[in-house]
Amino acid sequence: MKIELHRIPIREIIDGYKDMKDDGVVGYGGRLNIRPAFQREFIYNEKQRRDVIASVLKDFPLNVMYWVINSEGNYEMLDGQQRTISICQYANDDFALDNIGYMSLTKERREKFLDYELMIYFCEGTEEEKLDWFEIINIAGERLTPQESRNAVYAGTWLMDAKEHFSRTNCAAYAEASDYMKGSAMRQEYLETAIRWAADHDGIRERTPDKMIREYMRLHQHDKDCGDLWLYFQRVINWVKFLFPVTRKEMKGIQWGLLYNIHGDKSYNPKELEQRIKALMEDYEVTNKSGIYEYVLDGETKHLSLRKFLDRDQRAAYERQNGICAKCGKHFELKEMEADHITPWSRGGRTEPDNCQMLCRECNRRKSNK
Repeated sequence: MKIELHRIPIREIIDGYKDMKDDGVVGYGGRLNIRPAFQREFIYNEKQRRDVIASVLKDFPLNVMYWVINSEGNYEMLDGQQRTISICQYANDDFALDNIGYMSLTKERREKFLDYELMIYFCEGTEEEKLDWFEIINIAGERLTPQESRNAVYAGTWLMDAKEHFSRTNCAAYAEASDYMKGSAMRQEYLETAIRWAADHDGIRERTPDKMIREYMRLHQHDKDCGDLWLYFQRVINWVKFLFPVTRKEMKGIQWGLLYNIHGDKSYNPKELEQRIKALMEDYEVTNKSGIYEYVLDGETKHLSLRKFLDRDQRAAYERQNGICAKCGKHFELKEMEADHITPWSRGGRTEPDNCQMLCRECNRRKSNK
């Protein structure tokens, strides 16, 4: 990757400055995209942007910034977005420092402000090199989320529309699914989750979720919009709302899309599901309440993390059995055995000492698989 250091005065940076809100921010005579599609939806607070202006007015150095030269010979801000926007906003008289705005400065101080030189590296390379460099030099605040990094590589019309639906404050995805999803839309976590679900639905079988998401974004990067992703996402959420009309805190963060991909074409009775869910929520044997939703769909008790026998109860059962497996009749050391319910939980058995038996690992595995 080619990297060259330049010193550029503020007067050139603010030339042609425009904040077009959702359509982006530009400067440097219209040649600099200050807020590219891959940049995070993050804004300095008042103290942070005032600190930037105070540093400039006192002629203190700011950290170096990085621009990427794009295919048209123009520039995209790689690092330094919020410092640059703070400077442009001050020069636009959008805020003041110690009750003194830009236009209230003396002519001498304004000229000194405009002549202040920013240290900027111009970077030129491939999309992957741009991503690598972005991750290396991102030192201005919060660490990038994985999805923010992916956005740097797969920017385009599809991503712009996807961010509109999944990544803005009070975006459509948040309005539809905030009862069912964890994370922050602004930090791209809603978008990341939706893409993972859609990639699985479309049969993208990469080895890791990260690679699945990257492949989905690569395939759709140049689509005119994210219509397919948004419609799929709505089907998932509407399915959840229909099957589970009673919302509970335990519903947040479940991988609903992955469940929809498996069970979405099956028939369930929402009233019967709610009755089962209510009973399971009250069952002290169930320690993973979030797992109840997956359990009522597929019947696998592993989702419930059922209460385990205490070590003392296992030891007592082992001594009572003289180390003999209750199934195969062979002798084993305690460490080679596992506790099992004599009467299964599914038939009303409780995790109590008199319902505990010790099985060898092989017998317990066979019983669990039945």
